[in-house]
Amino acid sequence: MHADHSQHLSHDMDHMATNQMPMDHMDMHGDMGDMDMGGGHMMHMGNLKRKFWVSLILTIPIVLLSPMMGMRLPFQLTFPGSDWIVALIGTLLFFYGGAPFFSGAKAEIAQKKPAMMTLITMGVGVAYIYSLYAVIANDLFQVTPVVTDFFWELATLIDIMLLGHWIEMNTVMNAGSAVDSLGKLLPQTAHVLGADGQVTDLNLADLQIGQVVAVRAGEQIPADAQILTGHSDINESLVTGESRAVAKTVGDAVIGGSVNGTGTFTAKVTGTGDSGYLAQVMDLIQNAKQSKSKSENLANRVAGYLFYAALFVGILAFIIWVTLTSLPVALPVAVAVFVIACPHALGLAVPLVVARSTALAAQNGLLIRNRDAMEQVNHLKFALMDKTGTLTQGHFTVNHLVSLDQQYDDQAILQLMANLESGSSHPLATGILTAAKAAGVTVTAAEDPHQVTGMGQFGTITGTEYGLVAVNYLDQHHLAYDHDQFAAYASEGNSISFLVANQQVLGLVAQGDQIKPAAKQLVTALKRQGITPVMLTGDNQETAEKVAHAVGITDVQARLLPEDKERLVQHYQAKGKVLFIGDGVNDAPSLARADIGMAIGSGTDVALESADIILVASNPADVIQFLDLARATNRKMTQNLWWGAGYNLIAIPLAAGVLAPIGFILDPMVGAVVMSLSTIIVAINAMTLRVKRPA
Repeated sequence: MHADHSQHLSHDMDHMATNQMPMDHMDMHGDMGDMDMGGGHMMHMGNLKRKFWVSLILTIPIVLLSPMMGMRLPFQLTFPGSDWIVALIGTLLFFYGGAPFFSGAKAEIAQKKPAMMTLITMGVGVAYIYSLYAVIANDLFQVTPVVTDFFWELATLIDIMLLGHWIEMNTVMNAGSAVDSLGKLLPQTAHVLGADGQVTDLNLADLQIGQVVAVRAGEQIPADAQILTGHSDINESLVTGESRAVAKTVGDAVIGGSVNGTGTFTAKVTGTGDSGYLAQVMDLIQNAKQSKSKSENLANRVAGYLFYAALFVGILAFIIWVTLTSLPVALPVAVAVFVIACPHALGLAVPLVVARSTALAAQNGLLIRNRDAMEQVNHLKFALMDKTGTLTQGHFTVNHLVSLDQQYDDQAILQLMANLESGSSHPLATGILTAAKAAGVTVTAAEDPHQVTGMGQFGTITGTEYGLVAVNYLDQHHLAYDHDQFAAYASEGNSISFLVANQQVLGLVAQGDQIKPAAKQLVTALKRQGITPVMLTGDNQETAEKVAHAVGITDVQARLLPEDKERLVQHYQAKGKVLFIGDGVNDAPSLARADIGMAIGSGTDVALESADIILVASNPADVIQFLDLARATNRKMTQNLWWGAGYNLIAIPLAAGVLAPIGFILDPMVGAVVMSLSTIIVAINAMTLRVKRPA
């Protein structure tokens, strides 16, 4: 139905722009970018990377010279003065590598929300102060028994936490790598066609909107553009994930970075710089990865609980032990509690899983704009979806064209429709223009072309305003039409548009669409997972029901305006969590409103601005792939949080001496071994995350 112009996937060239990638934009995926280190404290990516490597280098002599919780390892050395060397290097490492955590802890405490940064600061702070005391007591005062230092724990904790935060920031680059490769494939120059017909090679950075470029066989297309002359088959697999070439002709949009086939054509550049398709997607990825997901917030809450638990248990243990024994006995017990609470594994629990899942998603054509959306997957009850472009191909062909006014024959009706649609690349418009070309109809653009949302396309032709509209326009304006004829064509699965002028219906066009092969697979899989599929469409009821029946959907809402769809999303949200799958301008409110907004087709403004998840290949089967990946990611995060925090929950009370009455106190060396094992388990568990391939 033609009112769906604004309700389907918008291919209009005014929404497209060049893929020209300025160097400063590309650098964001190198060492550029900032990250929240806690409490709003921002850390520069390059600084964090440098701090990690410098800290790692400083750690090497500490590991070689300092015992691990009092246990000398076989490869470790000791000689006169080695303790002081460790103390000096440990001091440098403490103040240099620990600086971002101290700043983050300060901000957390100022907000009265102790979390990961505060817990790390407490662990390394206590370890450093007590270790200095140990060196002075052992080397200057030769106290007995020898006081154990914790420089080994201090160094490794700082390194691991810096590594965890670096991994989290690096996720931006990992997620964007599949798209970044497109930018690298852009040619350095473009063949610009001058007013005199001469072709000049121009640096891509100097390409301007409105310039005409010539694209030769086998070349990469230099920018987003609209074909003016010629035709070719374009390989857009790096952009869309579709392996087959796409036929392009005059008026069609082409995307910079895609590969031209054997044909040649000229095209008008439609945008420059950061407004380009690739630039928008890169911005999308970077912004998405910097947003904190609920799992990360959960990790911070767990760290906050551990901070309070360690602080309470440590102080209580110190009071009890100093009361029952003496200060030399009580102090090491309290310190052991604080140091054992250091979240080595907890610090890597979420970043490793996020990095792995984001990389897997990007490799499989899933761009995750908002990681919070993954948290909602386990609670989904409904999957609401648009029809055209989502469940169907969106490639329409004219099946019936009928004149309803004796003053116009079918050819004249087709010409008027084509004139109205000459500036549009909407799937319905493309079907009409294709039919006009096949019939040899001369197309002249209508004057003042404009679209009325939910109604249709309007324009002036030879002084008369015409409109190509949906049936709801006729009903609302009380225009007469043959209801039986409409029902007959619609029952075949056609989208019906009417040509109107001067409050008269002049003709109709019935266009058919093909259901995507994976659409029924999607619906079946959703039902199997206990998720109810619902079709929301602006198309007519008959066509909607025919498509719905073919794919197995029983709940159908048709003839909807954008506000109707959003209202229905809220209606279903009252019953449970809602996934909305759409691809058009009219879907933007619903994509933003739904618990998970998923855009089919990554080149649209709505996908960049409103959706949580973007399916690059526009394949419905990828919806199930995302749901499977999200569930697997949630499981891994939960498992890792248990491994990271579970160790502390057991080790802290044991270190405090809760079992001392029966003669058991946790040996710090045993605690160190278990702590290391929990960190290794967390890393291995994250790396075992896999994504199911669609059948």
